[in-house]
Amino acid sequence: MNIDFKKSNGLVPVITQEYGTNEILMLGYMDEEAFNLTVQTKIVHYFSRSKNRIWKKGESSGHFQKLIDLRVDCDEDTLLVIVEQVGNIACHTGAKSCFFRTYFSHKE
Repeated sequence: MNIDFKKSNGLVPVITQEYGTNEILMLGYMDEEAFNLTVQTKIVHYFSRSKNRIWKKGESSGHFQKLIDLRVDCDEDTLLVIVEQVGNIACHTGAKSCFFRTYFSHKE
């Protein structure tokens, strides 16, 4: 299995899901180095597009993501990481998930 880092200028989107609840915590990006660090350390690393560098999730907040499972989609250009969220906060705002605001909901 290969991950296609070339398709989007060296970055692949990463959907981060919490183990046990299946809640989507965040969307980030990885380059090949961040991917390799994640696999080696079992702590999720991302590539920050705004800071233009790799960052270990939780490096300043202490809210780490321990890697449980790592999956690649059928096109080999998007990753799903299933994590144990240490500290119960994944969002830089202090929320558990980055997806805490509802734009539209049609519940019956």
